[in-house]
Amino acid sequence: MNYEDLLIEAANEGIIVKEKSLQSSDGRINGKRIAIRKDIPTQAQKADVLAEELGHYYTTAGRIVEGESVTERKKERTSRLYAYNKRIGLSGIIQGYRKHCHNLYELAQELGVSEPFLAEALQCYREIYAPYVKIDDYIIVFEPYFAVIERIGY
Repeated sequence: MNYEDLLIEAANEGIIVKEKSLQSSDGRINGKRIAIRKDIPTQAQKADVLAEELGHYYTTAGRIVEGESVTERKKERTSRLYAYNKRIGLSGIIQGYRKHCHNLYELAQELGVSEPFLAEALQCYREIYAPYVKIDDYIIVFEPYFAVIERIGY
């Protein structure tokens, strides 16, 4: 989902999204109000931030700004995983394979996400699914190297 799609989803949930000057983060959520740092340079990066803030809305409650306790770190990871799945997902990796993406840059461009966000998502998926995961007729390999293999004749 791109930034516009996420804004529509937020509006449908009754969430107000405003672009504002923020000093210490790219995004904040408080109840049904989300603030996105207005000087984020690309729509892809704004969408990455908005997806994570929506992840906080759907998956966590309470203040987790500091992230020092185990519980707070788990909530943050849950919100980020929501954002990764919303913006990329295992199906997005397969989509990139089908479109012949050969590197992180090409895959990020194909999916409309920022490269750092994609790299973080792949690391998260590696932690969850390593060494590999089977999806339909594909195997996504995370260890020892990242690869997508189309299963033919199984």
